[in-house]
Amino acid sequence: MSEEILINVTPQETRVAVVENGVLQEVYIERAQRRGSVGNIYKGRIIRVLPGMQAAFLDIGMQRTAFLHASDIVNQPAEWGSAEERRAGVITDLVKEGQNLTVQVFKDPLGTKGARLTTHITVPSRYLVLMPDARNVGISQKIESEAERQRLKEIVTALAGDLEGGGYIVRTAAEEADADALRADMDYLRKLWASIREQMANAAPGSVIYEDLPLMLRTLRDLVEADVEKVRIDSRENYKKAVGFAEQFVPQVAPRIEYYPGERPIFDLYGVEDEIQKALERKVLLKSGGHLVIDQTEAMTTIDVNTGAYVGHRTLEETIFKTNLEAAQAIARQLRLRNLGGIIIIDFIDMLEDDHKRQVLAALGKNLERDRAKSHISEVSSLGLVQMTRKRTRESLEHVLCAACPTCQGRGSLKTPETVCYEIFRELLREARQFDVQQYLVLASQEVIDILLDEESTSLAELEAFIGKPIKLQVESLYTQEQFDVVLM
Repeated sequence: MSEEILINVTPQETRVAVVENGVLQEVYIERAQRRGSVGNIYKGRIIRVLPGMQAAFLDIGMQRTAFLHASDIVNQPAEWGSAEERRAGVITDLVKEGQNLTVQVFKDPLGTKGARLTTHITVPSRYLVLMPDARNVGISQKIESEAERQRLKEIVTALAGDLEGGGYIVRTAAEEADADALRADMDYLRKLWASIREQMANAAPGSVIYEDLPLMLRTLRDLVEADVEKVRIDSRENYKKAVGFAEQFVPQVAPRIEYYPGERPIFDLYGVEDEIQKALERKVLLKSGGHLVIDQTEAMTTIDVNTGAYVGHRTLEETIFKTNLEAAQAIARQLRLRNLGGIIIIDFIDMLEDDHKRQVLAALGKNLERDRAKSHISEVSSLGLVQMTRKRTRESLEHVLCAACPTCQGRGSLKTPETVCYEIFRELLREARQFDVQQYLVLASQEVIDILLDEESTSLAELEAFIGKPIKLQVESLYTQEQFDVVLM
């Protein structure tokens, strides 16, 4: 598997593209005006405690109050009981309104929801994650070799001593790392935590205590694994900054960082710009001629698989099976590329043979193995729908790049001009019964006025005769197709 990471930096935004075998798989975007807050540590003040929801809302200096559930309060004073008791405790026993609390964001604000918080603070580096309130060493589940897991646990446990300074999670990137590299990481985390603790004592409520690294440096820390051949950056200044950071904290990554000086934009090298545009469309074409239709809603994402123009060469069942297999691979890529999270319902084309169903589910699971976000395929429902979840911490690509259409308010459809005409007729009748006026003026869009003057001209004349008052029409160029006004004159 050949993998490259392309980084496009401008003063306004940083974009990172993960390309595997020449195909775009993931896109990360961070804008200077709207930096993500996941990983940031804040001094918050509790505004409201809601016992019915077992939750509290905190002011952490953001536009919307942030949400803290009782199950995420895990490092309160010892006199409030054991960690297990505090997790299961009543929220009013754990926190009080007006109380100051140090919290960390683990989910960015999404849609109308505020950020999701935890008091279980974690601080990441390249190989390790420091958990100041824990007293254990955990190993990433993606490190599969039992011998390697044991080796890493022994090294980290020995370096950490009695773990009074906190516990650690050994990250996937630490596979095959030596003791010196792990020690350097641990020293860095301890110094960083000492600095954070100092700021915790002096910070004002609603202020940031610690901000995670900007996207470019987070990419070097978190995304550059052994199979990444090159990291190309198109800004000379940021290339130097990246090399300096890598030499200090991730020295094995530094030789793989390259400056891209080309005239052609770096994202055009692999057609990344075109792929981003396609990732914003509902329809995804499959090579066989079939296609996916992806709909993202507030509650869930639905994916419909269709054979489309693909007719196959053998039986209908074989055609359906081949389309579903191809769709499983495409769906796994689209989930990563669009950063779709939460509940996902996949409507594969109905298959008769149980073996085909098993193979399609296995193909979906296998293609999701390289996904950095945790996913879980729960089951096939009684209606034949595949139910799965994918961990969501940041907004999807569509939510980052797009806003709801101001004309249809995100519905994806508009009332027809004919429908609006009949609404105007009803409004005119309503007004005629209530008010005695000389005439009526109808303001509407060009499309609606055209129909009133053409197909509905007879109906308009009959209505005019019925109410006994003249009706004038006027085009308002700024009105949408659904907007109209009836002015009494």
